[in-house]
Amino acid sequence: MAILKVGLLFGGNSGEHEVSINSAKAIFAALQEGENATKYEVKPFYIQKNGIWQGPQIANQVLTSGQVYQSDTPQNKWQFPSQVSEIEVWFPILHGPNGEDGTIQGLLTLMQVPFVGSGVLGSAVGMDKIAMKSAFAQVGLPQVKYMAVTRGQIWSNPCVFPKLCDEIEANLGYPCFIKPANLGSSVGISKAKNRNELEKALDDAAKYDSRIIVEAGVVAREVECAVLGNDKPKVSIIGEITFQSDFYDYETKYTDGKSQMIIPAELPDNVVREIQEMSVKAFTTLNCSGLSRVDFFYVESTGGILINEVNTLPGFTKFSMYPQLWAATGITFPNLVDQLIQLAMETYQNLATSDQ
Repeated sequence: MAILKVGLLFGGNSGEHEVSINSAKAIFAALQEGENATKYEVKPFYIQKNGIWQGPQIANQVLTSGQVYQSDTPQNKWQFPSQVSEIEVWFPILHGPNGEDGTIQGLLTLMQVPFVGSGVLGSAVGMDKIAMKSAFAQVGLPQVKYMAVTRGQIWSNPCVFPKLCDEIEANLGYPCFIKPANLGSSVGISKAKNRNELEKALDDAAKYDSRIIVEAGVVAREVECAVLGNDKPKVSIIGEITFQSDFYDYETKYTDGKSQMIIPAELPDNVVREIQEMSVKAFTTLNCSGLSRVDFFYVESTGGILINEVNTLPGFTKFSMYPQLWAATGITFPNLVDQLIQLAMETYQNLATSDQ
């Protein structure tokens, strides 16, 4: 069997740059374990925060040190390292904007080389919270009440903004959550418990994105399901995130000891089945492929299940929820990355066949 050249693409122009480095370190190691070492030759590529691509020499230094690299040498952003032409399948692990929002997927599609994960459509809709919720509503997936607002409404004249806040209070009440539509890892998210907090949160969110979503607060447990596959996706057991902070913000998510994963989550069997079924429905609705983590609210007092969001490129260290869910379901980390590469090849071959 010929050894497949895998391009591990990480870093990126995103607030989740450092998270991407940690995910890449874990995947790089897994692709050199056991049978993977005989199947794959891994070439890492690092995208600096300013968008400049670096080849394996610099990328290996970043993986070894775990530190962000920034070159002061003038370079053209559109010039790729020469080793790019050798890659037979890409494994992008770029979290957040410019990584899981369809942009890099469009570039890799134009390169006509297979890549791990969803394509342009699934990635773009999966990243945009407003588009995602609209898609969920079309297929009847239950979710919290929400409103979509724009930066123009928030940064408007003194007559429009108060009316917007009045409408949010009337439709959603307090507490409510204010989120930029296109940022991941809880960046820019605030919880408002009164009018003053609402006004400040809307203004803060508008600094991150031109489109903002406001969601009604709900007393619920936060549970997650991992999906793996293409046309016939399979689901993992269910995990739960617990935390002591007011909500699952960036600091809570990425500070050791501030949150805890419970795998498997202690849930009734019928709730587990329903979450798994809803996960597949969300995955197929967004036209995802390869992998996704689907997040839910379980309202224990009523037994209700509300879908929160789909993450098409979730965190991928050995301690992240997505690989932990599969490990508990029976798929080891090295086997998981192997399956994802094989799924990428399958997707590309199916597309090539349909184009003939």
